[in-house]
Amino acid sequence: MTERKAQLAENLAKVEERITAACVAAGRKREEVTLIVVTKTYPAADVRILSELGVRNVAENRDQDAAPKAAACSDLPLSWHFVGQLQTNKVRSVVGYADVVQSVDRARLVTALSKEAVRAEREVGCLIQVALDAQESGRGERGGVGVGGIEELADLVAGAPGLRLDGLMTVAPLTGAYAGRQQAAFERLMDLSTAMRRTHPAANMVSAGMSADLEQAVAAGATHVRVGTAVLGVRPGLG
Repeated sequence: MTERKAQLAENLAKVEERITAACVAAGRKREEVTLIVVTKTYPAADVRILSELGVRNVAENRDQDAAPKAAACSDLPLSWHFVGQLQTNKVRSVVGYADVVQSVDRARLVTALSKEAVRAEREVGCLIQVALDAQESGRGERGGVGVGGIEELADLVAGAPGLRLDGLMTVAPLTGAYAGRQQAAFERLMDLSTAMRRTHPAANMVSAGMSADLEQAVAAGATHVRVGTAVLGVRPGLG
């Protein structure tokens, strides 16, 4: 085993222990929570090692990094999630590899995703990104739509050819009423998910929590956690 593979295996094991302990504390089954490893800024070689270690879901937030990496790893049994703010001019490229786009936050993006999914003859899963720091139907500081805009966007995605409404996603906000209150933010997202599932019962995916707050996300009921630093290490330039 190479040094990098041993390091990633150890980090994955620690994250697995954290998720398992959080599930036990919340009275949930471990299989109710899916780990998505955020591989941004790390090379395709790391993605390949993660796949060897059993990871099946990876995420990226910049198309210029993700597209060549996904192409280099196209032989691997991976689901690719796009989690960054997505500009419409990048949609064609993203639809080429992303199985799920977790950052759907405006009608224009839904239209673009639908057009390219149909063109590529693919079905792309979509999560509505909820901005808990936004005004009722406004945009958040880190992307996302305000609570008042969820229903309209969900209906748009559900009715769009080539797209599948999978659920909701949020990033714990840095400002506003939920700043520093991650679990309260994730519980709010769960309430919003419950409300949305009355109209769209199959949209049961709730993506919340990252390296620092995955326990709070699991406690709140998240079905997917997005972990980067705790698996891959501190990113270059960030510490």
